[in-house]
Amino acid sequence: MAKLLPLDGGDYYAWKYLPSLPASVLFCVLYGILTIAHSYRLYINRLWFCIPFAVGGFLEVVGYAVRSAAYSRTNLLPPYIVQSLCLLLPPACFAASVYMVLKRTILAVNGAHYSIIPVKWLTRLFVTGDIVTFWVQGGGGGLMASDSLASTGEKIVVGGLVLQVLLFGLFCATAVVFHRRFKTQAVGAVRSSSSGAGADVRWERILWMLYGVSALIMVRSIFRVVEFAMGQDGYPLSHEWTLYVFDTVPMFVVMVVFYIWYPGSLDPHPSNGRGKHLHSRDVESNRRHASNGAETDYSQGSVQMEPFKPDERRR
Repeated sequence: MAKLLPLDGGDYYAWKYLPSLPASVLFCVLYGILTIAHSYRLYINRLWFCIPFAVGGFLEVVGYAVRSAAYSRTNLLPPYIVQSLCLLLPPACFAASVYMVLKRTILAVNGAHYSIIPVKWLTRLFVTGDIVTFWVQGGGGGLMASDSLASTGEKIVVGGLVLQVLLFGLFCATAVVFHRRFKTQAVGAVRSSSSGAGADVRWERILWMLYGVSALIMVRSIFRVVEFAMGQDGYPLSHEWTLYVFDTVPMFVVMVVFYIWYPGSLDPHPSNGRGKHLHSRDVESNRRHASNGAETDYSQGSVQMEPFKPDERRR
């Protein structure tokens, strides 16, 4: 029977509880299945901007696998460090793909002028910020394994998490503003049909998917801020159930939701002028068409033009 032990050569307890072996094994398997599914799907769709998402899933698998092994090795430091970092960092990987999906969605409907942030800066701003938060959290997490540096590490991690929350808040605001502007002002950016380039970009469904996963990542990040702000002796770090309720399960749901509503209709190379997004001349043509009496259909989150019939208007 395993028991909680201090680190070798001292009386410092890296673990504040004996990690649950069944829960660790269960989520290692579940995350493994999801990661394989995501990897296969991004390969089939050639959506390489979803690679960070699969990497995040892989980190979750490693984290829970090492956590399982640490069940009977709570006196060893390396397993504690590895599982801590592998469970702390995946949301930053998920966020990187989420940021890139928004940019490609905006380009897919030729809606760059509806974004409050220039589209060319969207990926640079959010992904660069995401990388910064990734390394800040990783560095702080490593320091937390040391008794003398644990307090400093906690503060660094909190700083990285707060930055992640602020970045995500700006991202959500950008997505919502674009959504409202495009829905109320755009007239014919996307034609919904079963064939042809640019015919099946379900932009609104993709945006709602982004809202869902973003909300879950935001809740998890806020929990982590509270967790580390309360310190090593705080309730969250000393009670394992909080990790599973506010981190493990939400991130699992994020991977499930992203897989079910996968952005497979997006162009993997939106800047090359080809693929599934429409050009400005198509949008302008649709606007002129609308000014002559065309009707706009916003069904299914896409835009479809109904032709104007002169004979009907004379009646």
